[in-house]
Amino acid sequence: MDDPEREIAIGRLKAKRDFRMHLGAYIVVNAMLVGIWALSGGGSFWPGWVILGWGVGLAFNGWWAYFSQPIRESDIRREMQDRR
Repeated sequence: MDDPEREIAIGRLKAKRDFRMHLGAYIVVNAMLVGIWALSGGGSFWPGWVILGWGVGLAFNGWWAYFSQPIRESDIRREMQDRR
């Protein structure tokens, strides 16, 4: 028997785990890029573009994993009432 609340909880736990993995990859890869930049003589800080672009995606991923709310039956009923 499928419990919708259990399925939602499992989905949120998986999203949080995926975000932590994404964050770890972001830190490791960007640290390596900064190291490459520093070892190659510095100059224009080109890793900043990767850090910024990937950081935006990471922020959206974090928002979805920790702050988004699942659509519940009460939300659906309220939306249907508002349309009348």
